[in-house]
Amino acid sequence: MTATRAAILEEFGSRLVVGELAVDEPAPDEVLVRTVASGICHSDRTMQFGARDLPLPLVLGHESAGVAERVGSAVTTLEVDDHVVVAATPSCGACDRCLRGIPQQCPAPPAQRGDAAPPRLTRAGVRATGFTGLGGFASRMLVHENATVAIPRSMPLDRAALLGCAVLTGVGAVTHRARIDAGDTVAVIGCGGVGLNVVQGARLRGASRIVAVDVLPAKLERARRFGATDVVDASVVDPVAAVHELTGGGVDHALEAVGRAATIEQAYAMILPFGTATVVGFSADDEDVRIPARSMLQEKRLQGSKMGSRHFRLAVPYYCRLYLEGRLLLDELISETIGLDDVNRGLDALDGSDGARSVIGFPAEG
Repeated sequence: MTATRAAILEEFGSRLVVGELAVDEPAPDEVLVRTVASGICHSDRTMQFGARDLPLPLVLGHESAGVAERVGSAVTTLEVDDHVVVAATPSCGACDRCLRGIPQQCPAPPAQRGDAAPPRLTRAGVRATGFTGLGGFASRMLVHENATVAIPRSMPLDRAALLGCAVLTGVGAVTHRARIDAGDTVAVIGCGGVGLNVVQGARLRGASRIVAVDVLPAKLERARRFGATDVVDASVVDPVAAVHELTGGGVDHALEAVGRAATIEQAYAMILPFGTATVVGFSADDEDVRIPARSMLQEKRLQGSKMGSRHFRLAVPYYCRLYLEGRLLLDELISETIGLDDVNRGLDALDGSDGARSVIGFPAEG
């Protein structure tokens, strides 16, 4: 057993409690990662208030990077001391979906150990769970090999942490699902961490017009820094009408990064005939979308994207290269670096943030 210091959710809706957990020995296909940095994502905030029925106690955090401290006997893709990014979409690698190149839709991801196996994490002898099989708000993570990817040592780990969720999801949706082409017009609804990466993904793809839509002026201002050519304050004007007016009738692509039925419907209403609306936001189970059936005759498309619609082991190293070349903005996504003891302040800050996020930094000794 190895000790880890973690921020633990004991009851949904409550504050996280910082305490010590015991980490089991790595199984043959597992990796013990010493966490160096973890981004605080809005999905963690959502889970804090019980958006999913997950077992407690729960260690949140799923946007993390660190160093491989120990590797299981069957691990082939990592060695001790490798720098790694972990991802919330491990896949089995053998099912039909994995073999067809859509591992993010794997029906049997090896995120958690089976019930018959000893738990990865325990607190005073009681099983604890790492969110998405990771539990990044902890100084150590015990994860399946398929949830890791090695990255260059030249890549700063506090920046690399953001690649595992916000960047992977946002930039990937633009590149691999919407497949925006140079010269296309784009609207982006929601300018949080994921939405900002949708904006910069559209910039990287050469979109001619990028209209950012949000209800917070601070988020819209930051969206300009990521590549938005126009901004729409949806708290002041009808966003659909505003986008139509700005673009002369609509956009080729609208991407929704909020996860609400109303904004998904707005995204669909913003697109031109033969346009595509892509849902990137994380929706609650009770969100139902209504669209006019007759609009299907305009050959419009409504689709979703999960975790960038690309295998993270292909995407993350590429995003590292873009950052190191100065093409991908990551520094601007970080509002501050905090310690684990300040995790609740970092979560609270998401409620009124400008799209940037706090990153938890862990001391070298773990």
